[in-house]
Amino acid sequence: MRDGNSPSAGEDAATTEATAPEAAPATAGEPGAVQVIVGTDRTRIVLSGEVDADLGPELQEATAEAEQRGLPIEVDAHHVTFMDSSGVAFLARLSIRSEHRVRLLRVPPTVRFLLEVTRIGELLDVVDEDDAAPFEPVDPPA
Repeated sequence: MRDGNSPSAGEDAATTEATAPEAAPATAGEPGAVQVIVGTDRTRIVLSGEVDADLGPELQEATAEAEQRGLPIEVDAHHVTFMDSSGVAFLARLSIRSEHRVRLLRVPPTVRFLLEVTRIGELLDVVDEDDAAPFEPVDPPA
């Protein structure tokens, strides 16, 4: 059986390796990002891309900022493409430290699976349709 990395009949490994980068570039994951948006009645943390150990400092900073505000917290996970234990730990930390129950919005299937397997989903309100009042960000001071 031949996989995509094996040379086909008539090709040798050296030829395949030399042309592989041009023929099929490696697909890199989308880098992760964390954004904290303070609203009039709640704080929204928007996660996107790969939420992994590389985002550790940003996730800790987001936790501290949201905690400092003292408002209810919601996490928009709609654009998360991958999450490892760092992301799960972030959600658990938020849920434990927040005075209010944390809402997790628009959860993709990969994240939903992690919430179920780790049972962290029991600590959060997982919301498919956001029926809360429209989110109104606070204008930053000029």
